[in-house]
Amino acid sequence: MRLLLAEDEKDLSRALITILKRNNYSADAVYDGEAALEYLETNNYDGLILDLMMPKKDGLTVLKTIRAQGNPVPVLLLTAKSEIDDRVTGLDAGANDYLTKPFSFRELLARIRAMTRLQTIAASTTLQRGNLTLNPATFELSSPAGTVRLANKEFQIMEMLMNNPGNLISTERFMEHIWGYDSSTDISVVWVYISSLRRKLKALQASVLIKAARNAGYSLEEQP
Repeated sequence: MRLLLAEDEKDLSRALITILKRNNYSADAVYDGEAALEYLETNNYDGLILDLMMPKKDGLTVLKTIRAQGNPVPVLLLTAKSEIDDRVTGLDAGANDYLTKPFSFRELLARIRAMTRLQTIAASTTLQRGNLTLNPATFELSSPAGTVRLANKEFQIMEMLMNNPGNLISTERFMEHIWGYDSSTDISVVWVYISSLRRKLKALQASVLIKAARNAGYSLEEQP
């Protein structure tokens, strides 16, 4: 499996490349956004690890550019920014996942495995709720107003909600099912993905919405 690492901190980049190669990944390194776009145009990659803060072109610009070009490569964002709005912006731009610095190499490898594994999973049964259709084979959420492709964890959250319409799903259950029992990820990450999904439901003019029950969880409900 071949990965592209776009990270301008060269010491960190060298350490990450070493770790990736020791874990049987083929990995190339670039140090600015322009180089990242050039490599993505001329090579096929199974995943992109993309730092947000880079010279020449920042990571968000790179992400928006490749998505506009129709490049579906899974993208894991690396960022020193911890504010929720920054995370949501990255997810809305087409990232599959994000990791906030500093991070452990074990977590990075787990995120890469999840990101690339889910890229290859195909299923034949679509889910339908209201005017929405969720295709597990393509991660596409569709309505008569259009189609969007969901990020990995967005898909898993939406799948849980559509499989349990009207039922309250606790934040803890999302964490256990999607991030795992041993995850050290802050529980607020669920809200980040819910916020991103709500924006996409609005854009699709969905006849259902994600309702929040304070200190309890979320449910998928028909629009009143």
